[in-house]
Amino acid sequence: MTAAQKIADMLLTQRTVDGHWAGELSASALSTATAVSTFCFYLTRMENSADDGRCQQFSRLIDGGVRWLVQCQNQDGGWGDTDKNYSNIATTMLVVAALTAADRADHSVATAIRQRARTYIQRAGGIAALRQRYGKDKTFAVPILANCAMAGIVSWREVSALPFEAACVPQRFYHLLQLPVVSYAIPALVAIGQCKFINDPPWDPVRKMIRKSAINRSLNLLKKMQPQSGGYLEAIPLTSFVSMALIESGRWDHPVVKNGIQFLTESLRAVVDGDGDDPIYCWPIDTNLATWGTTLAINALANDHSNFTALVESEPDRWRKCFQWLLDCQNQTVHPFTGSPPGGWGWTDLTGSVPDADDTPGALCALAQILKVCRSLEPAHETFGDHFQQQIISSADAGIAWLLKLQNRDNGWPTFCRGWSNLPFDRSGSDLTAHVVRALSVWRGVPGLTVADSAIAQAINTGVKYLKKTQRPDGSWLPLWFGNQDQPDDINPFYGTAKVIQAFADLDLLDTHAGRIGLNWMQQNQNSDGGFGGGASVKYSDSSLGQSSVEETALCTDALLNSSHPAHRTAAQKGIHWLETAVDASAIETCHPIGFYFAKLWYYEKLYPIVFALSALAKFTREGR
Repeated sequence: MTAAQKIADMLLTQRTVDGHWAGELSASALSTATAVSTFCFYLTRMENSADDGRCQQFSRLIDGGVRWLVQCQNQDGGWGDTDKNYSNIATTMLVVAALTAADRADHSVATAIRQRARTYIQRAGGIAALRQRYGKDKTFAVPILANCAMAGIVSWREVSALPFEAACVPQRFYHLLQLPVVSYAIPALVAIGQCKFINDPPWDPVRKMIRKSAINRSLNLLKKMQPQSGGYLEAIPLTSFVSMALIESGRWDHPVVKNGIQFLTESLRAVVDGDGDDPIYCWPIDTNLATWGTTLAINALANDHSNFTALVESEPDRWRKCFQWLLDCQNQTVHPFTGSPPGGWGWTDLTGSVPDADDTPGALCALAQILKVCRSLEPAHETFGDHFQQQIISSADAGIAWLLKLQNRDNGWPTFCRGWSNLPFDRSGSDLTAHVVRALSVWRGVPGLTVADSAIAQAINTGVKYLKKTQRPDGSWLPLWFGNQDQPDDINPFYGTAKVIQAFADLDLLDTHAGRIGLNWMQQNQNSDGGFGGGASVKYSDSSLGQSSVEETALCTDALLNSSHPAHRTAAQKGIHWLETAVDASAIETCHPIGFYFAKLWYYEKLYPIVFALSALAKFTREGR
């Protein structure tokens, strides 16, 4: 059995009963800390109620979360976002706030643990270092400081006021206001802004009057934006910040809080501990990335088309259910969170998802592969006949139209909203733009689309101009949503460059100057062990794998396989050998925190090393090299 077949079998065993993939996000100290803080504030407010059972429930949640946090403290006294991350000032301050809140709620924490953490915070630079970490973007710095103020470890004077009254302006005008937070953080702007206003009101009587008059209207907006699940963006930190801010504003029984608390309660993970009977709880950064993981899996499997077709033919009903699930994930209405029109896909099928410019092209690429398989199977399988194929084309048509409307004036693509370019996670990104032009290219010329082929061509051409403009002098590109903690400033040129080179390969642009120097950069930055990326934080039991990461090695190898240049082919062969060694050493499931979530929060995902490696190995198998 080849390495590709082994990984494909591994991937197929991880499907849900519905045939798609849910994946598994890493547990997060940051998420666990914000959830614990929220439960502490909630418990303190509700202790006067007669519901002793509920009080005991939250006491158990707090105790379990504190236990997990305590055992995850790094040797330097701080905490990283995941158990594989270096300590950082933001997560450590949030954990200290949670432990302090727990202690005040009669859930004692060893003094030595908090003292080590405070020493780390002082050594790291304290509040000044936190502000420096996020710069002018207040999306995360202000909620962190507000959480600390609620716990009593910093003064409310350290918390910047947020213009929550601006949220009362119609959504279509948000991008004109130059708000100090990114587009996805409007709920935090409202809740944290109100909490600051109530606990530390401004001296200016005019501003005080304006903000006081906007409280109820902005609260109504919070209710409107909250999804059925109760979790804003399905994100534990954002939902926690909103909930704790309303609780500490005296609204602990508000419907938004009740829904948020329910979401946090249902999002916990119980950790099995063989050393005792006391429960240990942790929380991931988000519920799941099911749509994203499923499109990655489909596209990886489809890199060997004949094998993928055989898989679909062997289980037609299950695969049809999977494909239909993906179609059903497409947004069909104007989205209440961002005002996004119908047509896009978010990262999960859950109600807190928001359409974006990475998951939408991922879905479009997967649908193109599905359509190709359907046409390979007909007329033998009516399950994948004309009606279903037309459904795929109509869905893709709406997705393409959605992407064309999203393109920024700089010719790149942002994540959620056009025109929000003043803050980092709202600007155009090379990884997003490369993914979009790649998705547009695979649908170009397909009969049945209502979007004009000339419009698609124009978007591709301008997107390529953006990519050439954003290429760094050394030939690499930087992504928006992925990082490497062992690289300066946490950047990940391996991910960014690999994604753009894949797009250039699909567009037959590898022989351009930008394509050549991009490929050369990857080949010249290959590690001596044959892999790519990684660093000192990467550890394997097999020393021959060195410090390369599975994820980055697979991505770069996959991209280099597109080139026929001898030096690039040699580098790709070394990458394939490294991946095959990783498969034999059972290291293929060793995850690394290369993912950035909102506001630069690290995560790792169980599916990433598997699907990225499969994509490269399947392509290698397909080409017979």
